[in-house]
Amino acid sequence: MDAFLSSQISRRRLLFIGAAFAGSAVASSWPASALAATTFRRWTGQALGAHATIQLAGAPQPLADEAFAAVTAEIGRLEAIFSLYRSDSELSRLNRQGRIAAPSPELLAVLTLAASVHRQTGGLFDPTVQPLFATYAEHFAQTDARSRELPPQILDAALAKVGFEAVRFDTSAVAYGRPEMAMTLNGIAQGFITDRVAALLKARGFDNLLLDVGEIVALGGGRDGRGWRIGLKRAPDQDTVSDRLTLTDRAVATSMLRGTTFDAAGRMGHIIHPRQGLVTPTFPRVSVVDVNAARADALSTAAALMTSDEIARLRARGTDIRV
Repeated sequence: MDAFLSSQISRRRLLFIGAAFAGSAVASSWPASALAATTFRRWTGQALGAHATIQLAGAPQPLADEAFAAVTAEIGRLEAIFSLYRSDSELSRLNRQGRIAAPSPELLAVLTLAASVHRQTGGLFDPTVQPLFATYAEHFAQTDARSRELPPQILDAALAKVGFEAVRFDTSAVAYGRPEMAMTLNGIAQGFITDRVAALLKARGFDNLLLDVGEIVALGGGRDGRGWRIGLKRAPDQDTVSDRLTLTDRAVATSMLRGTTFDAAGRMGHIIHPRQGLVTPTFPRVSVVDVNAARADALSTAAALMTSDEIARLRARGTDIRV
């Protein structure tokens, strides 16, 4: 959730439930005498404003503590690039100035993937919806505007600032091609950070772990060697599990338009159509399974805005999508 949201925007419960852990597999590089077969270590924290958890199988406490310290430092480093909470982040500076020189490799990597998913989804994944987001947040923060739709002229003015095709980026600079453009990368950067944390832990010898750092990554065989079991909630305000997954070396990302809402009634969801503004979702929840959490994150964000036919076409092109 962006820091920008007013306190009147309601935050719903987390999207995932389940994910039981009692891991017994361990990294083969660790001496058996240092490991207890059923031990696990758990870390909790924040990443881009979302609750984050890590569970490691068979990790001696000193190794786990070192790994968790490295994770905390890496999340902080990446938040300094992607966060809208921080006024000094790379993204915040870009939004203020409309251009930054010498962008970080991480920002370029996320923008390159964003451009790919933007094309793949016919423009439905579009990080430049931030001006629309800001306009709706301001509108619904006004007590007398809570139950009213955005006036057409205000909506049109905000829509004119949206369009990822107007973002130019290479190793020398990132620049907006229209006045008053801005981006939010929360629909892809949470997955990117999850991927980076998974890679960091894998490089340290952890090969059986479960991450929820904005999105979920499951590595290794879980507690019984057959994969990690994940339950997906049917809707943000329901505890019913609508889909059960068993994941090994895979990521899953879930988007719900009404997972976070602008209005007190919970009708106006936070994922915004880049050409229409707020829309009514076809499905209360959309999940994407992929080897890459960042790609799953972006695809699920776009798929939350899709019709049944559009989702069918995405599936036909090989996307593992659950509704």
